[in-house]
Amino acid sequence: MGYFRELPELDYQSFLKDSISSQSYLRVKNLFRRNKLRDDLKGIFTVFDKYEIRDGARPDTVAEEFYGDAELDWVVLLTAGILNPRDEWPLSNYNLSKYADSLYGTEVNAVHHYETKEVKDSSGKLILPKGKTVPGTFKIHYYDAGQLHTNDATILGENVVRIPNPVVSVTNFEYEVLKNDKKSSIYLLRPSYLQQFLNDMRDIMIYGRSSEYVGEKLIRTDNTKLTMP
Repeated sequence: MGYFRELPELDYQSFLKDSISSQSYLRVKNLFRRNKLRDDLKGIFTVFDKYEIRDGARPDTVAEEFYGDAELDWVVLLTAGILNPRDEWPLSNYNLSKYADSLYGTEVNAVHHYETKEVKDSSGKLILPKGKTVPGTFKIHYYDAGQLHTNDATILGENVVRIPNPVVSVTNFEYEVLKNDKKSSIYLLRPSYLQQFLNDMRDIMIYGRSSEYVGEKLIRTDNTKLTMP
């Protein structure tokens, strides 16, 4: 990934058995040097474009399409606020189906939970919002034009209006699809701001002067908490 090429390096004291002496060092990438989106950009909506991740797309394919460079996949993840792609990036339809089958087995189409359907009165006033998790036996009662509207079959009377059941079942598979779909909508930094972002990142990756300083992209540190084995 292009991201790792941008990381500064660290000469770390080596205690490997084949080390020549305690003065031997291993050169590694400093993974603790993390980049982030500038705080003054986070709240500016016009800096970002909403993007819908298509079925089977990966961070690198999105970067290729949006920025013209597949190695900017880390920019896609960072600006979308994704720290763990394995859990936070949407699965393809094929992989989602396999995942659901492995998770639920023969119960993949069993009921996971129940949700409400939207209910409005005759004037258009919202009585019940869509998508609230409720028991399967959920009942609703409300008055409209002087009449009681309900789905409760135990309530009888001349002024009672029977309404369709405002509850719908959601299967285990449908639940996983809903969760996966929510991951598909992300916000990406607009290409016009990309170079500024990359310049800021490179500035962040430069080491300041200190006793460990070797160069702008290299420091050397001794591991004082360990002793030679």
